[in-house]
Amino acid sequence: MSEKQKTASTSTNTVRLHRVFAAKPEKVYRAFLDAAAMAKWLPPYGFTCTVHHLEPSVGGTFKMSFANFTTGNEHSFGGEYLELVPNELLRYTDRFDDPNLPGTLHVTIALKAVSVGTEVNIEQSGVPAVIPLEACYIGWQQSLAQLARLVEPDNPE
Repeated sequence: MSEKQKTASTSTNTVRLHRVFAAKPEKVYRAFLDAAAMAKWLPPYGFTCTVHHLEPSVGGTFKMSFANFTTGNEHSFGGEYLELVPNELLRYTDRFDDPNLPGTLHVTIALKAVSVGTEVNIEQSGVPAVIPLEACYIGWQQSLAQLARLVEPDNPE
């Protein structure tokens, strides 16, 4: 492998997103830590999600996989929760099982109560350079649109 190929395979990118949800921080926070909720909102359009393991506590781990509904191709990933501040902050790592997607991603999700609900700021760093940055943005935008559909309705029982 040439030095240029090595650099390309080990360089990373960072994605930053911002969104306001018409839902309380408690509800948005819970959606990031509930396996059934995550399986519903996290996969981008055209993908399904299986949550294999989810231990939402500091030092706890998770494992899940996304499957492309069209092709059936699947990729799995997992990580560890580094910091959890209820209704305010989540920090965790992500690591793909695919050796062609090396490295550890670091994700920070900051939640802030605002007059209409919750302001959310997301930073995902360490994205392998082989993943187009614009694809990350599209995937996150689709996931966040699905998250809004989950948390914004106020369905009384």
